[in-house]
Amino acid sequence: MVEVSGVAHLRTRIYIDGYNLYYGCLKGSPYKWLDLLALFEKHILPSVLVERNGLRCQMTLLPLAIKFFTAKILEKAAKAPDSVSSQARYHTALRKQHDSRIEIIEGYYSLTESRVKIIDAASPKRWPKDCHDALAWKLEEKQSDVNLALQAYHDAITREVDQVVIVTNDTDIAPALKLIRLHTAVTIGLVIPAKPSIRVPNTELAEQAHWVRSHILPSELANSQLPRVFPGKSPTIKPESWYARPDLLEKILQLAMPVVGSRGGVFKWMEAPNPYLENHAPIDLIDTEEEAAKVIAYIENYLAGNGISK
Repeated sequence: MVEVSGVAHLRTRIYIDGYNLYYGCLKGSPYKWLDLLALFEKHILPSVLVERNGLRCQMTLLPLAIKFFTAKILEKAAKAPDSVSSQARYHTALRKQHDSRIEIIEGYYSLTESRVKIIDAASPKRWPKDCHDALAWKLEEKQSDVNLALQAYHDAITREVDQVVIVTNDTDIAPALKLIRLHTAVTIGLVIPAKPSIRVPNTELAEQAHWVRSHILPSELANSQLPRVFPGKSPTIKPESWYARPDLLEKILQLAMPVVGSRGGVFKWMEAPNPYLENHAPIDLIDTEEEAAKVIAYIENYLAGNGISK
């Protein structure tokens, strides 16, 4: 920690539990194409005021700003046909956008057969020991929480950082935070990856942190999205299934392709402000039925006016 004119400059690194972030903020949302660095650098960290030893603190992200802990989805357990490829695209996009500023550290998923106790429908309060067994698949993420704990503790104990910002609500991380407080003077920040008023910060984690931010706003996620396309010899493109309404997007694509000629061409058209849509870009009007109807009506009127069949 360096003090300049009464301000302590904290060399800061962020440690993100990808599993917690996904299920706390992103699942079912149109914000999965998330620019992690933009989210924390432009929104989360500036919203937090930190004081240590009577000094106002300024957070300075290190060149390696984020360590992102995740695991590759198993195809045999994926919930959607494009889950594996979409995740791979996202990781590639993060690397292309931020190169050495984000490190992706992977654990793995374990899929095993396991015997589980079935709740008795006729007697739901019956103890598990008195219930019948059934064979079920057990899917577990392995190593991510351990990796996060070890990396944060290592960086603190070797004095690489003045502040660790932990993004999780998983109590498995609590022992590592306790050791960081015991053996170092490193500041611990805790960000709960949750929508406002949805999840309460876990007490075991919060009591080890110097400051806690209990939520991430949907507007912050919306304003921290990666570019749709990373051009190049092998372009990286946002998955169409990651939009708010893939069905509406597909309808617009099919309607506009006879005019524009290709899906890529339609996307370029959709990203440009349109004077017939009150200068909105069509891509910004496809999240709801009501807004998408304006785009669809415009395309249908254009097709009819130019004698083009749907």
